[in-house]
Amino acid sequence: MNQSHIYPFQFLHFMAKGIGYLGRVSNDKKEKWRNRSCNHLALCVLLLVFASNFASGQSWDGVIVSQADYQALRAFKQELIDFKGVLRSWNDSGYGACSGGWVGINCVKGQVIAIQLPWKGLGGLISEKIGQFQALRKLSLHDNVLAGSIPTSLGFLPKLRGVYLFNNRLSGSIPPSIGYSHLLRTLDLSNNQLTGTIPSLANSTRLYRLNLSYNEISGSVPVSLTRSPSLTFLALQRNSLSGSIPDTWGGTLNKSNQLQSLTLDHNLLSGTIPVSLSKLSMLEKVSLGHNQIDGPIPSELGNLLRLQTLDLSNNAISGVLPSSLSNLSSLVSLNLESNRLHNEIPDDMHRLQNLSTLNLKNNQFEGHIPTAMGNISSITLLDLSENNFTGEIPVSLANLPNLTYFNASYNNLSGPVPSLISKKFNSSSFVGNLQLCGYSISTPCPSPPPQILPSPSPEPTKHRHRKLSTKDIILIAAGVLLVVLLVLCCVLLCCLIRKRAASKAKKNGATASQAAAGRGEKAFPAAGTEVESGGEAGGKLVHFDGPFVFTTDDLLCATAEIMGKNTYGTAYKATLEDGNQVAVKRLREKVTKGQKEFETEVAALGKIRHPNILALRAYYLGPKGEKLLVFDYIANGSLSSFLHARGPETTIAWPTRMKIAMGITQGLCYLHTQENIIHGNLTSSNILLDEHNNAKIADVGLSRLMTSAANTNVIATTGSLGYRAPEVSKLKDATTKTDVYSLGVIILELLTGKSPSEGTDGLDLPQWVASIVKEEWTNEVFDVELMRDATDMGDELLNTLKLALHCVDPSPAARPDVQQVLQQLEEIKPDLPASAASGDDGAEEPSKK
Repeated sequence: MNQSHIYPFQFLHFMAKGIGYLGRVSNDKKEKWRNRSCNHLALCVLLLVFASNFASGQSWDGVIVSQADYQALRAFKQELIDFKGVLRSWNDSGYGACSGGWVGINCVKGQVIAIQLPWKGLGGLISEKIGQFQALRKLSLHDNVLAGSIPTSLGFLPKLRGVYLFNNRLSGSIPPSIGYSHLLRTLDLSNNQLTGTIPSLANSTRLYRLNLSYNEISGSVPVSLTRSPSLTFLALQRNSLSGSIPDTWGGTLNKSNQLQSLTLDHNLLSGTIPVSLSKLSMLEKVSLGHNQIDGPIPSELGNLLRLQTLDLSNNAISGVLPSSLSNLSSLVSLNLESNRLHNEIPDDMHRLQNLSTLNLKNNQFEGHIPTAMGNISSITLLDLSENNFTGEIPVSLANLPNLTYFNASYNNLSGPVPSLISKKFNSSSFVGNLQLCGYSISTPCPSPPPQILPSPSPEPTKHRHRKLSTKDIILIAAGVLLVVLLVLCCVLLCCLIRKRAASKAKKNGATASQAAAGRGEKAFPAAGTEVESGGEAGGKLVHFDGPFVFTTDDLLCATAEIMGKNTYGTAYKATLEDGNQVAVKRLREKVTKGQKEFETEVAALGKIRHPNILALRAYYLGPKGEKLLVFDYIANGSLSSFLHARGPETTIAWPTRMKIAMGITQGLCYLHTQENIIHGNLTSSNILLDEHNNAKIADVGLSRLMTSAANTNVIATTGSLGYRAPEVSKLKDATTKTDVYSLGVIILELLTGKSPSEGTDGLDLPQWVASIVKEEWTNEVFDVELMRDATDMGDELLNTLKLALHCVDPSPAARPDVQQVLQQLEEIKPDLPASAASGDDGAEEPSKK
């Protein structure tokens, strides 16, 4: 008899003995007879069921786990640390392991084929006894806190197809035995602490997805990967790989034509770009940025007609831009930033009609900016800064309907900036071009000289010279004296007018206050205002770049409406006399740093420019210590109002929510990686939305202007709103990981439609979502509006939910960095619909669905 059948017979044997015992314990004869009769009947039914299964060949294998797998499961459990008690269902009898009683276990004919325990908070080690599961096909333990090494025995499982161990704390090297898995299709070990080299996977001829990114793996890229006939997705970014990239892609028989995504960025790779990449006809993404690659861009890359993303940024690539790249009709993003490319841009680039991002920053390009660029209607980002471009900015660029970011700073451009372009982008897009004019008030273009028509040549005459008479001299002297007197009168008149205007401005300021008070408004607060000799109110007003310039009097006499208050101060909507509007934050007195330190910090904040960060345009220091910060005014308000203050008839589509989440993440990523700034107070109230629902992070860097005590109050307030990470109460300081926690809460807001401050069943938002997911009622989490189209975007919702829960992990070390969050969002939703990109996908009526 097969050993797998022994356990059911033992079970029946013990059942029969137990029933016999129950029949003997009763003292009452009638009761004893009744018990025996019922128990015997139950035993007969069990025997009949068992006999039926055994006769049909099933032998209860679908219910009872085999002895070998039961022992392996016990050993596997002993090595784990069950922080949340999710393995309580794994009882000592083994009964129910294969019938759904044991969480995470799937069986076929009594043998374990899948162990799926992601997001369970499991720690400890993965036991080497896992090699005893001879029928195991799938091992999914991702998003836990597992440590230790990957078991060598894992590679000897004959039926293994999928290994998902990403987002853990695994260390050591990848065992070479993994390469023995002939049926392996997916191997994802990303975001761990793995070291060593990549083993040969030449025998894994069915492998189609390999992700080893975000580890500490060294060595070179194995040649065997370049010859894989099945590999579709290869992600090795964010490691310490070195050496040159093999030039053997496609193999000798040209069978390796399935690869669609190749990401090797942020390593130490050198050498040139392999020409053999051009053989991969299915390739859609190539990311080689942030390495040490040199040499030219192979013209053969123009054969990759399916290529959508090409990132070669931050290398040492030289030579010219091949004209063959204009053949890439599917290209959406081309990033060549920070290389050594030179010469002119090919004129035929206008053929890239799907191009959205073109980044040529920090190269050595020269010549004119091609006029044909104005024909790439899909472009949203165009960065030509820090090159050697000459000539004028083409007027055709003003015709690009989707262009939201443009930078041509620090070139050798000349002439006037087209008015439609200068109105759309601030001066930071044009600075560093000494001969460029018309992009700000301080850079006016000179008036064209008057055209002088040539006069007809007079007939030659004989010139005669005569002396000036005394009368002539007197008349000339009198004329000069008259001119001098007129000039003096004009100067005196101007001084008188300015003096009266200053007096009138001061009087109007008080009148504006009274009039505004009568309308329920008030003039912008200007406590301690003084008047300087120039006629403007006392104090110091410092401008950064911006769409318009105003004076101190303009600012202090503006009509102001309170938009909100927080620990930093009070925010106003200020309407200037010319009708322009700005947002002004008046910082609370006695909580800001001293003037010298304040000015140093605020000057640095005024230089921050990113499409997803609210720009600081100016600041004012009053004579009595008041401090005002001036920002762009965003009319659509905050994300909090957008989500939670709308009427029931207004719905928000999933593409809009995803677009907002990506915008916030992009802005936060820029702060962490480029500006070394921790926000510390990230909430949905501090996310503003423009008319196209582009997210802009507000209150950036304000903690640098405040005292330590004020920042402590801000952190405490954040916690009361539900955005504070658990460790902040001990650390007292914000970190990049506490910012990621706040980001995760905001993404949960977008998914659930719930505010963190509402509270549900006594739990905060992350705890409530985790409790629902734990009970496997995941669909109950999402906003009802999103579930209407869940069949089309179910995977996107689930993957975004998993990512958000990863961000709000109670352990800071287990949370991803914001760069990883951005990468995963891009993988979840690599291309937003055209409506979302253009900003027309905002709140919509139900009838439009």
